[in-house]
Parts: sequence; structure tokens; C-alpha cells
Amino acid sequence: MLSKKLTVAVTGGGTGGHIYPAVAVVQKLKNDPEIDKIYYIGCPVNMEKDIAEKEGVEFLPISISGMPRKTGIGLIKWLLELNSSVKQSISHLIHTKPDVIFGTGGYVSGPVLLAAVILRISFVIHDSDAHPGVVSKFMAPWAKAVSVAFEQAKDYLKSKNIVVNGNPIRANFSTVSKDIAYTNLNLHPDKKTILVMGGSQGAKTINNAMLEVAPRLIKEYGFQVIHQTGRKNFEEYQEKISKVWPEYCDCSEYILRPYFDEMAFPLAAADLAVSRSGSLSLSELNLSGLPAILIPYPYAAADHQKFNAIAMEKAGAAIWLEDSKCNSDTLISLILELVQNTDRLKSMQEANKCLAKPYATDNIVKILKDIAKH
Repeated sequence: MLSKKLTVAVTGGGTGGHIYPAVAVVQKLKNDPEIDKIYYIGCPVNMEKDIAEKEGVEFLPISISGMPRKTGIGLIKWLLELNSSVKQSISHLIHTKPDVIFGTGGYVSGPVLLAAVILRISFVIHDSDAHPGVVSKFMAPWAKAVSVAFEQAKDYLKSKNIVVNGNPIRANFSTVSKDIAYTNLNLHPDKKTILVMGGSQGAKTINNAMLEVAPRLIKEYGFQVIHQTGRKNFEEYQEKISKVWPEYCDCSEYILRPYFDEMAFPLAAADLAVSRSGSLSLSELNLSGLPAILIPYPYAAADHQKFNAIAMEKAGAAIWLEDSKCNSDTLISLILELVQNTDRLKSMQEANKCLAKPYATDNIVKILKDIAKH
């Protein structure tokens, strides 16, 4: 007798750190013969709607925004919005009848997980950061299992079943050799290469510093620079760099892009990264074994990027610099200090590899299926 196929609801959104782990799990579930239906519950004004539809998963909308930091009329309006979104979530869950729910934290998942408690539907939480968010901390006691990316996160969560899994990575992420990466990007194999990247929330401070850092690294020190500005910052940066360094577009040692669809090539080509410290970026650095200078986004909720950066530095995989101290002179000094210290770079590479969790997605899917069956 064939066992019943499973229905899974997935929720989480707002920023890449909440969405991409959910997408990684969705991609794995889609190819699992034991899974019948997958639904994605999220906020239609956020990027999760487009991503869910791109993955061919039915998207179910709820109306919710982030909780205001201050009390007053804004908080009252938000509580009414929360009440409405919980009712919407209850309606979706009654209609779809999921066997289990997977939530990746953030304000989008809150109403869905509250609805799950009301309807007594089992759910699993995953938190990507070293310092878990409000929703993860609040909902953890009711979760059947809690998956975390960082060992430190366990200290903030009340649950009898916490598993350190690392972060799920999308199926299109893979590692390639340096030789293949150099060829793909038309880079010189004998030159030191720096990868600069911001996260989904932007990297204006880093980009502004790069207006001076990029030409100096290339002209004075013979480096190559791969620079991902972020989509929303690209045109502004392009306009600025063309004024201070008009010949940049003819420089083969400087690759400037708004975004890389396939990060494996720049990650493999680089000797060092300069990056925000969002959870997705850190997971990719870990899997690639790439040392980094981390500059936490200062306006991230609960300062979670700072906690991520501290955890990476403590593990010996990176060093971190406050956003307010990120200027061209400081950045060049740190880059040169690390690149010229071969032993330290090698140690940081090994530390990143030790932190890597290549089977995070598989482990989470197994947990979801085990809970759904029981």
C-alpha cells in the first residue's frame, strides 16, 4: 500500500535572508517523490511572490508589515493588521490542509505560525542568523523542531529540539575551480582578485568607498576587482565612477555588475571578499572557503548582521569593520594586510570550510517529512 503523499506550506519573506532559505527548501521539495503539493504563504508586495511564482509554486497572499519600533497609533494599526493577517492565514491553512509548515522567521511568517498554533498544525522554524529574530524567539516553544545556522543562536531560543544545520542554499549554487572561474570572467590567473558584494538591503557605504578603492587596487597594486553593487545601487554607482575614473569601462581588471545570477564564478576567482554579513552571503562564503572583510548593514533588524560578523570573526573565518568606519584608506589597508599574509588567508579559508554545511537543505527536508508523517 502506497503511503499518502505530503502537502507542505512554506512561509517567510521581506529580505533575502528569509526568502532564499525558503526557496532552497522549496526547490528540494519539488523534486521529492513523497511530496504532493507545496504552497508559499507571503506578502504580495515583497519579492517572495515573484520568486514563488518563478518556482512554479502556488502563492497565497497575506497582508502584513514589520512591527513598528515605537508605541502609539502605528502600533495599534499594526496589531489590527496582525489580527487580519492571522485570519487570512487560518483561511489559507484550512483550505490547503498542509501536513507540516516550514517558516524562515521574519514578520511575514509570524501570522502563519500563529495560525498554525491555533489550528494545531505542526511547524518547523529555521533562523539564518547568529542572533535569532523576534518571530523565531517567540514561536520556538511551539515548534516541533528549530533549525539554526549558527551554534550561538541556540542560546536565545527556548526549544527542546534545536538542530544546527547551517543555511539552506539554492539549487543553482555550486562550487567551481579557480581556473574555470578565471576563464569564465576573463581574469588573469596570476593577479590577486578581490570580490566586493552587498546584500539585498544594499551596500551604499561599501560602494562609495570603492570609488577610490577599486582604481587604487588596480593601478597601484596590480589587483583585479569583481564588484557587485546591488541592483538598486548600480546606476547611481555607475554615474559616480564614470566621473572619478572615466576609463573604468575599458579596464579588463575591473568587473562591475549590478548582480551575478551565478555567484560560483566570482566566489571561486576571488582571494578575498568585502561583503555585508547577511546570512545568505556568509553561507556562500563558507561553502566557497573564501576569507572576508565583513561590513554589517547597520540598519538590519536587531543588528543581526553585526552578530553574524562577530560569529564569523570568532570562528577565524573573517574580520569585521563597522559601517561608520568603512572608508577607502581603512579598506585598502585591511585588504593589503590580509592578502599579503598568506598563512592567515589559508587559516581563514580552512575556518570557512569548517563552518560550511553543504547538506543543510537535505537535513531540513528530512526533518519536515519525518514530522509530517508523525
